[in-house]
Amino acid sequence: MKERTLPKDDKLKRGGDYGSLILYNDEINTFDHVIKSLVEVCGHDSVQAEQCALIVHLKGSCEIKTGSKEILRAMCKSLNAKGLNSKVLVINAC
Repeated sequence: MKERTLPKDDKLKRGGDYGSLILYNDEINTFDHVIKSLVEVCGHDSVQAEQCALIVHLKGSCEIKTGSKEILRAMCKSLNAKGLNSKVLVINAC
């Protein structure tokens, strides 16, 4: 997959849209696949990815990343393309 650069967004500095990337449990994907996907897509190290995978398995979901909604949506799309179940929850700043 070719990497692309997203434009700098001053909205974050002014209190623009901020979000959370949530990963949900499923009965299909292996721990190894989830860990590998989190490392590749989200930039987690292997320990962090393993911890997120375990939390998702035990609790049903886990907030795996926070930040700009545009970046999170791109990550969400990549995770979903790998067969994972993820969603971006947008927090609108006042």
